[in-house]
Amino acid sequence: MILSDADIRARLARGDLKVGPLEDERLQIQPASIDVRLSDEFVIYRPSQVSCLDPRDPQTLVAASQRLHVPYGDAFVLHPGEFGLGSTIEEVAIPDDLVATVDGRSSIGRLAVVIHATAGFIDPGFQGQITLELSNIGPIPVKLYPGMRVAQLVFHELKSPARLPYGSAERGSSYQGQRGPQTSRIRLE
Repeated sequence: MILSDADIRARLARGDLKVGPLEDERLQIQPASIDVRLSDEFVIYRPSQVSCLDPRDPQTLVAASQRLHVPYGDAFVLHPGEFGLGSTIEEVAIPDDLVATVDGRSSIGRLAVVIHATAGFIDPGFQGQITLELSNIGPIPVKLYPGMRVAQLVFHELKSPARLPYGSAERGSSYQGQRGPQTSRIRLE
């Protein structure tokens, strides 16, 4: 079951679901989702720095990635075919009986910007900011501004709470508590 705006507001008020800070609840809480905003931190990959990204060699990720801070009011330009990481301003805490999905807002999709490549699923128990996998699949560069609403979170109720939620000691959760965009930690698996 997907949570409606009434369900979302009730869970936020109860405090077991956390999404914030919300700048404007009236604007951000949609009929069946919460809009989240783009932070001012980005990671871009510079292909000229390495011949190949190797998940078993973390130095290739370090050498190829560059972290950028874009001041509010300025824009991050995502060029055609370019991929970068961003993150939400909002931090989330997902209770053990919910999962969330993150997807781009239709207004952003209509600019040919994809918000996540594959990691659109947020596990029960996850806490932190959400890393966004930004791609421009169109033919024209697109400006993205820190603070703009770029994605939406949809919450799905589980039939029963997760036994081993994300972040539990037995799970080995690589991204628990993340702040800002994070590059792959597949090497930790």
